[in-house]
Amino acid sequence: MSGAIRLAVFDCDGTLVDGQHEICAAMDEAFLALGLRPPAHGAVRRAVGLSLPQTMRHLASEEGIEIQTALVEAYKTAYRTARAEGRVSEPIFAGIRLLLDQLREEGWDLGVATGKSMRGLLHCLQVNALSDHFVTLQTADNHPSKPHPAMLQAALDQAMALPADAVMIGDTTYDIAMARSAGVRAVGVAWGYHPASELIAAGAEAVAMTPADLKDILG
Repeated sequence: MSGAIRLAVFDCDGTLVDGQHEICAAMDEAFLALGLRPPAHGAVRRAVGLSLPQTMRHLASEEGIEIQTALVEAYKTAYRTARAEGRVSEPIFAGIRLLLDQLREEGWDLGVATGKSMRGLLHCLQVNALSDHFVTLQTADNHPSKPHPAMLQAALDQAMALPADAVMIGDTTYDIAMARSAGVRAVGVAWGYHPASELIAAGAEAVAMTPADLKDILG
């Protein structure tokens, strides 16, 4: 890498933390609230990383825009209620905290680019004691859904890093496509929601099997 600032941007769900149980539960509640059959959890996991409107377009493609919009709001309500009642658990994957600490010690700046809302991301980072680890946080609140490169471009601007000095790390093909669109290195992780073969096919330069592997890949 050529510049003074090295930036590693992480996806959140499926990369830093495992929130699939809460996501699937809130999705069930949202669909049931509108009298619809909930989608299979496998389909829900595959959509993790997209913004909520995009997710509902995938999961409720046979429904009109009004129903899809209502599903977005129903999901938000279900998730916020679960969080307020203390039912949301988004545990950090084993080895991630050590990896983040090591990268910071080696001079990396860290960021997050996620389909979560900013409120949801801040809560997730707080409960996992990661709030002080990142110099830039980009969410679906103010950007188009992945794989549009807007979130990653904003992260580069805020961190004052060049694309050639940055890497996007994620568990879905949406992360990989976003990185390639932004001219940033793309590295996949195998502990999330899309298989390694799909990440490679999407253009990942490598797929880490463990956080320790990821450390080696980043160099």
